[in-house]
Amino acid sequence: MEATITSQEQFTPSFEGRAGGGATISISSLKKVYGEKIALDIEELKIQSGELVGLVGNNGAGKTTLLRLILDLIEATDGHVLSDDQDVAKSELWKHYTGSFIDGRFLIDFYTPEEYFTFIARLYGISDETLHERLETFRPLMHDEILGTKKYLRDFSEGNRQKIGIIGAMMIRPKVLLLDEPFNYLDPSSQIVVARMIADMNRELGTTVVISSHNLSFVSDISSRILLLERGHIIKNLPNNEGSAIKELNDYFNAET
Repeated sequence: MEATITSQEQFTPSFEGRAGGGATISISSLKKVYGEKIALDIEELKIQSGELVGLVGNNGAGKTTLLRLILDLIEATDGHVLSDDQDVAKSELWKHYTGSFIDGRFLIDFYTPEEYFTFIARLYGISDETLHERLETFRPLMHDEILGTKKYLRDFSEGNRQKIGIIGAMMIRPKVLLLDEPFNYLDPSSQIVVARMIADMNRELGTTVVISSHNLSFVSDISSRILLLERGHIIKNLPNNEGSAIKELNDYFNAET
């Protein structure tokens, strides 16, 4: 499938309203081991402020493990992750400017969408008026299926739960945005909208973005750099100028098949 995200400008929210700029993520000697299995082993990696980096690889390659370590959701066996020079395992400062959605466990199932978004707004000091304005910009993604339904999050389809999680991560207008498989469960039109939203946030706010995905078309469309992981190691670090990495990625995965 070819990702024609440029044709969906009418569905794209504006991200005006925050001073531009992202944060630099620096990784050094980072390792995660479960028993005798090495889930991740990265000697050194720097994601510059304002980059949009895609993580690709087969199941078990280490993509989600890397995101969880950046978010300090799991403890590293060795090494460390710095966000704007702050060790994420020792500091809380990075949490104030980081938005993320890894999976449905990030949601609060007994909340309605309005309660969930209000909860996030309170955490990040967003006023009710600003919250309302920001949610309005995401209405085209919600298709009148989320707000005003009086449903609990646990009762939504996986696709709408995915949308709620992504909106919750993006509505704070973060300096760092981390998304794991953001196109999962979404219909084709919603995939295009989400891809455009991610690209626009990166471009308009300078947000540092890291996404993992099996969708090579969308990743190559919007990423400035693509990291290919295999068995916990980065085996290719590909600059992606106007989608230049897609052929090398397709060659790799075709060879694997």
